[in-house]
Amino acid sequence: MKTGVSTASLFLRKYNEDALPLLDSLGVKHAEVFLTTYSEYGKEFAQILSSRKGNITVNSVHSLVTDFEPQLFNAHDRARKDAFSRLEKVMESAQTLHAPYYTFHGTARVKKASRSGALDNFPKMIENMQAISDFCNARGVTLCLENVEWALYNRIGVFETLSSNVPNLKGVLDIKQARISEIPYENYLREMGTRLAYAHISGLDEKGKMCLPHKGKFDFETLVKRLKDVGFDGALLIEVYTGDYGDETELKTACDYMDEILYKNGVLSS
Repeated sequence: MKTGVSTASLFLRKYNEDALPLLDSLGVKHAEVFLTTYSEYGKEFAQILSSRKGNITVNSVHSLVTDFEPQLFNAHDRARKDAFSRLEKVMESAQTLHAPYYTFHGTARVKKASRSGALDNFPKMIENMQAISDFCNARGVTLCLENVEWALYNRIGVFETLSSNVPNLKGVLDIKQARISEIPYENYLREMGTRLAYAHISGLDEKGKMCLPHKGKFDFETLVKRLKDVGFDGALLIEVYTGDYGDETELKTACDYMDEILYKNGVLSS
């Protein structure tokens, strides 16, 4: 396993073209690039990022999800076509940055019935997910569905149903989103199992506020052991909000903290 940082952790602090050089200067080795707006999609901007990322390996890209991802499932062919044109630009970003994975939220569950799953049409969801997965795979990128309280994978059972029918689909475990969903993260981990590609991690302080791993009370030792038990060997990417920490050097301290835990458990890789 390896550690890294999502540039989402620097949202409103640094633009991506400055966030990657900062992380590189701190000695962070792996990152997810959170593309925060339309102008950051595509090859041109990704080339700027690539020229400035230094020694960082980009694990994955993450888009402004509500911009177009829900419309990839739209029954209206014109709306769906436009959404795929946006997805094409995000794939260009991933290709240029040599990122093997795309963090995906999918549909937005805005209405109560949608949150409950009462309106889920799994045959149609599977058809759409297969098309999206094929689109990404054709461009050398693996589609990875993340557990998110307000999005497609908001409860146990969704991933199992979709991944059983979409062979190349992988999963992203988000610890904070599991907390928000009030579903133990180990339930999501159990469901994703060997299909887990990487994880978004964060700590939790005594007041229940999100923080960096080295400052909270969250049991990362147990997390790593559970990840090891399912054969996981991917990236643990720190993803917190801009107000959840002080000095930016703390991001590297958090990586070092996680590296120490990985080393103690015999699973640290470069």
